[in-house]
Amino acid sequence: MDHGVSILLNDTVIGLISLSVLLSQGTATLILLSRLLKGAKRRPPLKPQLPDPEMLGNVSVVVPTLNEAERITPCLQGLGQQSYEVREIIVVDSHSQDGTQELVKTAGLHDPRFRLITDDPLPSGWVGRPWALHNGFLNTSPRSQWVLGIDADTQPQPGLVASLVKAAEEEGYDMVSLSPQFILKDAGEWWLQPALLMTLLYRFDSAGVRNQTPDRVMANGQCFLSRRSVLEALDGYSCAAGSFCDDVTLAREAAKQGFKVGFLDGKNLIRVRMYEGITETWNEWGRSLDLKDAASTPQVWGDLALLLLTQGLPLFLLIIFVGFWFVGYSFLSLELAIALNLILVIIRFALLFAVFPSYYKDKSSLGKSLFFWLSPLADPLAVLRIFLSSLQTPKQWRGRSYR
Repeated sequence: MDHGVSILLNDTVIGLISLSVLLSQGTATLILLSRLLKGAKRRPPLKPQLPDPEMLGNVSVVVPTLNEAERITPCLQGLGQQSYEVREIIVVDSHSQDGTQELVKTAGLHDPRFRLITDDPLPSGWVGRPWALHNGFLNTSPRSQWVLGIDADTQPQPGLVASLVKAAEEEGYDMVSLSPQFILKDAGEWWLQPALLMTLLYRFDSAGVRNQTPDRVMANGQCFLSRRSVLEALDGYSCAAGSFCDDVTLAREAAKQGFKVGFLDGKNLIRVRMYEGITETWNEWGRSLDLKDAASTPQVWGDLALLLLTQGLPLFLLIIFVGFWFVGYSFLSLELAIALNLILVIIRFALLFAVFPSYYKDKSSLGKSLFFWLSPLADPLAVLRIFLSSLQTPKQWRGRSYR
């Protein structure tokens, strides 16, 4: 083949590749920016509130547990610090074998609001967590206007419940959940977990953004407040019975039925230590982040395409395209593709500053937290994890096996 023809073909191929990337990434970038820009008008993070006498006994708290002895103590202590707006704290235990029940009973000796119950054997078609929450709801006092689901790995801060109920009533929410402040310990967690968290920020509106469409509603079951009347209308957690992301499934079903659902920034109100180490973070959290149980197949794969184009590939493509440019290729589509991927990389690193307050820092984590700033390098892995999760159905979850 003539050398000039070969150069022309190479120019044509690289030009077509860069143009294709530019068009697909450009569309995805516009979608991403439309979501990120909404954050400028979001409700600011909630702050602890003093108890209001009008809230007396308005809230029943439900805590689902299964072998949580190693991490439930901060949760019990935090709930015990909530004031008289909490009528009762019902811990629904799924027959733990590690001393969880004894810890709850001990808490009950000091605070009569704590009550331990065990759920019935898991019925066919139910996942353990929504089943426990459903049983807890059925055992709550009908005099409570609100039901608050709290996970055992959370650390509620003083003023949480008062602040959450007040915000819900101010905004007119029927359901509202909070994004927490994350507690990370290992360097690997500091590197991978923020990249996984970013996959949510890229696909959905920021916490505090109002007026979401039902199919884009986000929720977090670690701290999820619902009006009793709404749960009664939905038949408890039945609509999310078989969902491994029951919080989002429940919230979107409520939104579809016309109830107002909110997702707020609660980093000042609740902390969470979700998983131990990078391996558990990858295995446990990674397999639920696809949210496929709460979305249509086209929505899941559309979101995955957006993640790939705007989070997973930009740094890699930037390096490749800059390499082409350095060896002498120079045409408009290539230069525009370089500029677009550079913008996406800058956006990704800028978002680190936005989410950094959502991570708890103490003296022991100062050195390891430096890996947080390298988390964009984990983005390809994070996006790969969402792809893998979207193709699989969990067989085990929190010590239970599912067919």
